[in-house]
Amino acid sequence: MTVHDVQNEIDRRGVEIDEVGIDGLRYPVTFNDGRVRQSGIAEVAVTVRLPHDRRGTHMSRMIELAHAHLQRFDPREFPRVLKAGADLLDVDAVVIKVAIPVGTLVTAPASGADSWQVHDVTVEGRIDRGVTSVVTEVTTEVTSLCPCSKTISDYGAHNQRSRVTLAVSGEGDDPYPLPMGEIVDLLRACGSAPIMPLVKRPDERVLTMEAYDHPLFVEDMARDVSVACRERGIVHLVTVRNLESIHSHDAIARVSG
Repeated sequence: MTVHDVQNEIDRRGVEIDEVGIDGLRYPVTFNDGRVRQSGIAEVAVTVRLPHDRRGTHMSRMIELAHAHLQRFDPREFPRVLKAGADLLDVDAVVIKVAIPVGTLVTAPASGADSWQVHDVTVEGRIDRGVTSVVTEVTTEVTSLCPCSKTISDYGAHNQRSRVTLAVSGEGDDPYPLPMGEIVDLLRACGSAPIMPLVKRPDERVLTMEAYDHPLFVEDMARDVSVACRERGIVHLVTVRNLESIHSHDAIARVSG
């Protein structure tokens, strides 16, 4: 039985659609970049630029693309996946986004107790007329202690949890210039003290004093991460958000380079 392909009908309104496709697809994915390998449920989005004369895109093929090429996901191979998507969907421009939480094993400083710290990882790839680009974004948390509070107080200083996000850009033969694990190491070192799930009393003492000895503004953390990327020649965007403990607002800083 032949079924009429409505999506392939000619559209005469002359309007190109910038992006159309699927979003919020949850799919089992094994993330493996050669250093970190973990399996989980990712959230996937696939969109295309639709020509002005084509009525619709084939969204079922986007699921086929995810099933065939994203179940084993290596960011280093993303350009190949993007090219396969452009061929399958018969378009010039495709955007694929894969978001998945990834854990790294962390060790408490005094007790030596291990636990898993989870980070949000999003990898977004684009192909436009054969040119590919990839942005890898990682968000993790650290402790920050306010230098101003420490300076003006007779004792103590307010501290808070800070969310630090680094997005690094790659293209062509170097789509993944800074692996996810190295991004995590860089971000966890930028705060006053690291965050970890499992903390015993001796660990709490060490981490509290470490934060007190290393006070940092939100501006300090953003600049430090940016400098580390600039030294490597990496195109980047860093965002730091302090979940302030004595204010009713957050403090943010953003640096690109």
